[in-house]
Amino acid sequence: MSVTPVDIEQMQLPDTAYNMWVRGELDDFVHAPEGHRVEVIGGRIVVSPAPLLQHGGIVQDIVRAVFKMEAADSDFPWECIQANGVDLFGAREGYIPDLILLDKQVYATARRSSVRYLVPDQVELVIEVTSPSNASEDRRPKRGHGRDRATKWNGYARAEVPYYLLIDRDPKSPGTTLYSIPDQGTGAYLHKETWEFGETVHLPEPFGLDIETGAWTSWQTGSPETGLEE
Repeated sequence: MSVTPVDIEQMQLPDTAYNMWVRGELDDFVHAPEGHRVEVIGGRIVVSPAPLLQHGGIVQDIVRAVFKMEAADSDFPWECIQANGVDLFGAREGYIPDLILLDKQVYATARRSSVRYLVPDQVELVIEVTSPSNASEDRRPKRGHGRDRATKWNGYARAEVPYYLLIDRDPKSPGTTLYSIPDQGTGAYLHKETWEFGETVHLPEPFGLDIETGAWTSWQTGSPETGLEE
């Protein structure tokens, strides 16, 4: 997803950005085009266009890996859903990850209750794929130079989402990282495991899932992807 931050201080919001997001009103208020995602990250409103083919292909590869495992093991307990909101009510933030893995029974219960969003206690793994303009929103924040603001990495950890899989397509440091052991107090993940593109990503128990990454690539300068997102 590419992103366009909207300066909340310059907008006359009738309520907090978080409250409007929870009620499903924020998209219309910021005039988000059809198909765009609107999130509240670190107190900021972030509007993201739909991902392009290379980005979406990575998500689809993970979905296929889940379906393959499900077909091989009838007791495989995990459900994957795309582009569904997660209400981080404790932090008063709202995210829309690229993909979520959650227990099938938890998913079935949530569907029956007709909730708008999931909450962190229902989620086992969130997956984000970076694009040229949003990598800083997904990564662990860098210190100094005003860049130590909270990101999704902090938000997921503070909400104690057990696992966060980040696929970073930046050509300077492409790769996949699985973060685990979230610390609520510091808003940080205490452990990580990394893979280069081309290596098989192994999600350990409770998932026991292998994901092939041979087709995963970084974004390229001057490509339609970067050109549209600058």
